[in-house]
Amino acid sequence: MSAESSKRGTRFIDIAVNLTDPVFTGLYHGKQKHPDDTQSMLDRASSAGVKSMIVIGGSLEESERAVQLAQQHGLYATVGCHPTRSTEFDKFKGGPDAYLSGLEALISKHRGGKGRVVAIGECGLDYDRTHFASPDVQKKYFRMQLSMAKKFQLPLYLHSRAAHADFVSILREEGFGSVGTGHPSGVVHSFTGTQEELKELISMGFYVGVNGCSLKTAENLSTTKMIPLDRILVETDAPWCSMTSTHASKAHTDTLPSELRELYLPAATKPEKFVMGKPVKSRNEPASVGAVAWVVHELLEGEPASFEEFSEQVYKNCIELFKLDE
Repeated sequence: MSAESSKRGTRFIDIAVNLTDPVFTGLYHGKQKHPDDTQSMLDRASSAGVKSMIVIGGSLEESERAVQLAQQHGLYATVGCHPTRSTEFDKFKGGPDAYLSGLEALISKHRGGKGRVVAIGECGLDYDRTHFASPDVQKKYFRMQLSMAKKFQLPLYLHSRAAHADFVSILREEGFGSVGTGHPSGVVHSFTGTQEELKELISMGFYVGVNGCSLKTAENLSTTKMIPLDRILVETDAPWCSMTSTHASKAHTDTLPSELRELYLPAATKPEKFVMGKPVKSRNEPASVGAVAWVVHELLEGEPASFEEFSEQVYKNCIELFKLDE
């Protein structure tokens, strides 16, 4: 960690890093534009106070890779199938049961040790992109994956887009979000829903993951203000969900002290002009999770009073939900 970050005493865990995405190896749409700079990216994150990350699995194949990367870099992983890839269950050799068995075998093998699996997902519903998988297919295999959370007693890593009513209905029918069921909780990551949807998720006992996509509009900011301090988690969803100059969050990122801006949002270069040791323009990185935390703290208007105290509470939220070793 850098001297500045150490001095301020802030530490973070980025709960959403898509480290399996080829852009971290310099490959964009099948074209190699620069060398693999994964380690450089991780070093920047460390300098920005990022103590650990959760590498996201969005399919059986991707989950296998997520676990490998988590082991390689001393991080954590999730195992599951993203709703937009739900058709993989039917297309898999041996069918849906074999696909589920593959996910379960991966979890069983990596419940402990370096790179361990800490959540089931990314799973859920996405009705914004039903051209990838119909709502019926998504619902069927979302429900199937909930069985893994029950079996392994691992928290859920959830995705919900334009599907709230069906999303919470399935969770409730399967016993999640109710007191006394004994089922684990989870996080609805990259939350962009309404205030009413937020209230319902909080009442069901879920945590809420906030990233750049959660802070795009004035309405998003108003909703984020309503998240209880003990339910907030921060994330980047890297390489996606950057905070940009057109987002409502800009008014708050503009207040970042210069020494923190250099750590969280350092100047970047285009892939074609890549310089090892510098971030790549338009590719979000875990280092920026500190900027997400800064915006959320600003929105909460000083509760708790210091950025350091706020960051520490969010850090503890993450430890509590995922039972991490940090």
